[in-house]
Amino acid sequence: MKNQSVSVKYGVGVGVLLIVGFLVLSLFNLHLKPFYSAINLVIVGIGIYLAIAAYKKNYKKDSLKDFSYPKGFRVGLVTGFIATIIFSVFFAIYTSNIEPDFIDKMLVNWNSGYEVGVGTISFIVFLMGLATTVVLSLTLMQIMKDSWNTQQGKRYTISNEDNNKVKS
Repeated sequence: MKNQSVSVKYGVGVGVLLIVGFLVLSLFNLHLKPFYSAINLVIVGIGIYLAIAAYKKNYKKDSLKDFSYPKGFRVGLVTGFIATIIFSVFFAIYTSNIEPDFIDKMLVNWNSGYEVGVGTISFIVFLMGLATTVVLSLTLMQIMKDSWNTQQGKRYTISNEDNNKVKS
């Protein structure tokens, strides 16, 4: 249950920060430039990192359990998924009600000949959020996972002593 509570807490926090970041960019009319969506990458990355770190810290308090890669990866995925849902819903509301001509302004240079609506753009934002979540969770778990360079982990590796015994 701790897994879900950490993920929900950080997922909602990241989702709110994504919304605030978007609104701050819109104050300066920078939300029309897709380049600035890289700020979302930073926000989501920090949020997933903090969620995994908090889960790992709480998990290590119970000395009977070991923190594992799949558990940390799941925390990252759920955190990012919740944040993505929150931001995607906000984005759909923003583009349909708050600034209805947002899509036309943003895509003025990308005239593809197709009719692009709120649903299409919102779906693309959702998919981008999910892709970012998966990549960041995989990347951050490489940093956060426990090393096998411990006494427990050495039984899974070949040491120099084992090599010397084999040569003799």
